[in-house]
Amino acid sequence: MDNDDKPIGRILSRREVLSVLGLGGLAGVGALIGPRVAAQNTPLPSCIVRPALTEGPYFVDTQLNRSDIRSDPSTGLVKPGVPLVLRFVVSRVSSGGCTLLPGAMVDIWQCDAQGIYSGVQDRFADTRGQKWLRGHQITDAQGVAQFTTIYPGWYPGRTVHIHFKIRYQNRDFTSQLFFDDALSDRILANPPYAKAGTRTRNANDGIYRNGGSQLLLNPTQSGAGYAATFDIGLNL
Repeated sequence: MDNDDKPIGRILSRREVLSVLGLGGLAGVGALIGPRVAAQNTPLPSCIVRPALTEGPYFVDTQLNRSDIRSDPSTGLVKPGVPLVLRFVVSRVSSGGCTLLPGAMVDIWQCDAQGIYSGVQDRFADTRGQKWLRGHQITDAQGVAQFTTIYPGWYPGRTVHIHFKIRYQNRDFTSQLFFDDALSDRILANPPYAKAGTRTRNANDGIYRNGGSQLLLNPTQSGAGYAATFDIGLNL
């Protein structure tokens, strides 16, 4: 389970993306996708350059509509860690470009500072019944869904990451967010993150190698923690 299974989902070619935007000669491409494309001559909106990645074994559909996901709703236990405000800006991709998409459900789930997930049983822990570091938000009129969480920890076999799923009109798009190794080095060297073992870095993570460089967050310092905005477009 610590390997999060294998990458899934089809990544659009540049030619297909240009077709969706009315800039190429192919018929339109369906499904709910955040495409990855190669950099060539025709400029593309930044909101569409995102690949789908595996859901992994740790998704639990908790239906927790909340912005601050750090606590367990039944006990009030708040998971410690460096605060992270994560803001999604979701758009719809069409022949006219990108338009902001209200009414989409954005789910996120992640491990705590020690690499443990809530709501599951694996070789690391049994946390069934707990729901910390899980939750969803509905995008507002500006296509925004915002969460307050913590910088994630790590567990063997995976680089540092956060899972997310976007659901809209009975379709869904699933992927993962990643962090610069140098930033992770600084944060994870201190409590409550510091622990024995060798952490997998981005370049050695099999899932990251399938488009993770286009899913890298760029957090900036904000008070005692960090803030990051992630733009993504969906081809409906």
